[in-house]
Amino acid sequence: MFKWLKGKKGNKPNDVNIDYNRIPKHIAIIMDGNGRWAKAKGLPRTFGHRAGVETIRKIIKECDKIGVKYLTLYAFSTENWKRPKDEVGALMNLLVEYLKNEFEELNSNGVVINHIGDITKLPKPCRDELVSAYEKTKNNSGVVMNLALNYGGRDEIMSAVKDIIEDIEDKKISKYSLDENLFSNYLYTKKMPDPDLVIRPSGEQRLSNFLLWQCAYSEFWYSNINWPDFTEEDLHRAIFDYQNRDRRYGGIK
Repeated sequence: MFKWLKGKKGNKPNDVNIDYNRIPKHIAIIMDGNGRWAKAKGLPRTFGHRAGVETIRKIIKECDKIGVKYLTLYAFSTENWKRPKDEVGALMNLLVEYLKNEFEELNSNGVVINHIGDITKLPKPCRDELVSAYEKTKNNSGVVMNLALNYGGRDEIMSAVKDIIEDIEDKKISKYSLDENLFSNYLYTKKMPDPDLVIRPSGEQRLSNFLLWQCAYSEFWYSNINWPDFTEEDLHRAIFDYQNRDRRYGGIK
């Protein structure tokens, strides 16, 4: 295992000059295009998912190097169960394989391996690896990698509403104390800042039920590049574009 070198001036792709003092704290990525990448090459879809894992390795490393604090990766949605059983099974096996193979390097570089979504519906080997990885890395001080698994924005909001109703009925909270901040504490991303930047490769331009509450004021960056071909240079371009936008949050500057 080796330590990743933190970013500094001159240690970055040379096609854009990002400002290291204004790196987004939280980047969320909809990892789209694995299947299309594989189809274009005449390969089974599972080959695309495996190639997508290689991209995760590169991007998490680069995010940690340049100072991103949170990276949320949309890996498997609540709707993805509709896919063929063999593809779903391959994805679950790939998740376990990824966590086992990458754990030592991620942990040695201070990465917190977190998960968001209802993992109770995942196969037991997946649940066990996710819980174990989090428990072993939760005190690390590097980038927090959130793997969104069996995640859906509507499902998250409905779950939060049910938990709030239960706590009001149990008199743990008052309905009069309910505001946006309190509501946010019932989401999977509690204690995390909302995403500053949402990246979606592959040409699609929609949220697909991803972080619906949290993305109220996120900046969006789309690309026609399929996820397996997404590079550190593309990440820098997205950040450069983000840094050159005027974020007013509904106000006037």
